[in-house]
Amino acid sequence: MITVENWAEIRRLHRSEKIPIKEIARKLGIARNTVRAALASERPPKYERAGRGSLVDGVEMDVRKLLAEYPRMPATVIAERIGWQYSITTLKDRIRAIRPEYASIDPVDRITYQPGQIVQCDLWFPEPKIPVGHSQLLMLPVLVMTLGFSRFLTATMIPSRQAGDILAGMWQLISGLGMVPKTLVWDRESAIGGTGVVSVPAASFAGSLATRFQLAPPRDPEFKGLVERNNGYLETSFLPGRSFASPADFNAQLDGWLPRANGRVVRSTGRRPEEALAADLAAMTMLPVSAPSTGLRTQVRLGREYYLRVDSNDYSVDPRCAGRFVDVHATATMVTITREGTVVGAHARCWARRATITDPAHVGIAKTLRSAFAEERRSLERASRQHADGHRVALRVLTDYDALFGGDFTTTAAAGAPAEKALS
Repeated sequence: MITVENWAEIRRLHRSEKIPIKEIARKLGIARNTVRAALASERPPKYERAGRGSLVDGVEMDVRKLLAEYPRMPATVIAERIGWQYSITTLKDRIRAIRPEYASIDPVDRITYQPGQIVQCDLWFPEPKIPVGHSQLLMLPVLVMTLGFSRFLTATMIPSRQAGDILAGMWQLISGLGMVPKTLVWDRESAIGGTGVVSVPAASFAGSLATRFQLAPPRDPEFKGLVERNNGYLETSFLPGRSFASPADFNAQLDGWLPRANGRVVRSTGRRPEEALAADLAAMTMLPVSAPSTGLRTQVRLGREYYLRVDSNDYSVDPRCAGRFVDVHATATMVTITREGTVVGAHARCWARRATITDPAHVGIAKTLRSAFAEERRSLERASRQHADGHRVALRVLTDYDALFGGDFTTTAAAGAPAEKALS
């Protein structure tokens, strides 16, 4: 076999210099048939080792029979069915080569997005655990949103995967853009559309913003590939070399990094997201006049133990509301409890789990109420009477007897007559 250099020289001498084959063979010291073969070949010579066969050759027919019936059968299951006892990598390579002959092909079209058309949304769970107080480290979700046309990226860490917290994070990011996209694309996140139908809180949120939610098909991450790729980009470009002291610190560092991410040139569009953002925003809808209802909201009856639970944590409430209904509203930063419009409890939102947050003022009020209750009981005990045998009889109001026996001793005095005579 001749070298690529000899092949190129043979073709040059014969075609350019018009040297005959016999002379080329003598000059280069190679056989005339080799010269003829080089002139007949349009491609340079390439060394190819002759195949020695493989262990898989003996079981290939068995593999093909299984693939013909079950095209998607995993290679590990095939190995078990045919009794394969050698390297699984060798078998996987052969299956990967022949599977397309049996499995149907699902090609993916390249999708183009119009300005203002969609925003893809997803939850990203960064691996580093974040200090949240109470000696706890937690893996917290990050809401990531990517604009379809400009590829503009925005994100924020949120306290939980509950609908109120997700929608509050979405409102924060959308209001930060200053405009509302026409479609919000989500996967089957349980709080948004886990059953395949948009949840009531999400539908209310969409109605307030005059937009809509579009749910991805089940088990189809490619449907929202833009935001999935940005999740990977955050994983490889934002996280390395960073440490975080709290969720607020995480969001502060993320906010400082996002302008750099949106200033890079996106290969698929050839544009910088920050430069294409204006066209995206120009085609969107205006923000609503009033903010949508977001955050965790509930109404509960406060018990004697003057604490109520929000996202696994217990927060104290003014004990004077015990036995009454109170309204609870939790944002990412605050938990506010009201009764008939009056604030009866306000605490910084705790992102830890199973913690107890107490306002010292509530403890003081509870102590005063307990003292007053104890004094009232003692007063009743002192006012009680006793029979001759020592048995106590409580004093009762006379109107209790009137109600018991149905008596009505109320009379009306005659006009102009003294009250004493009217009673007589």
